[in-house]
Amino acid sequence: MDKQKFLGKQRQRRRFHTRKRIRGTADRPRMSVNRSNRNIEVQVIDDFEGKTLVSVSSRDGETGSGISYGGNCDAAAAIGKAVAEKAIAAGIKAVKFDRGDSRYHGRVAALADAAREAGLEL
Repeated sequence: MDKQKFLGKQRQRRRFHTRKRIRGTADRPRMSVNRSNRNIEVQVIDDFEGKTLVSVSSRDGETGSGISYGGNCDAAAAIGKAVAEKAIAAGIKAVKFDRGDSRYHGRVAALADAAREAGLEL
């Protein structure tokens, strides 16, 4: 098996491993993080209704901090702060953190820490 197939299978295994335990409810929705090389996206999802309640992306430019490149920890922290502010404005105080297939370090950890500092309970 070549390296790309192996890494793809590892990511798929990690994604299934984390998602089988996490389901968002109306009281505590799921905060899903999608990370690529250039951007980072966050959604707060109610899984029972199947609706996205809050969404923030480094592509949108709506974070107000003028992020043009979302591939570093500073941008992830700005996105984490923005999603926490939007969630609190929507009446959401606590979420379940879903890192997906990304490991919890670097940009993902910076995003989570910034969301916690902004008042969101993870």
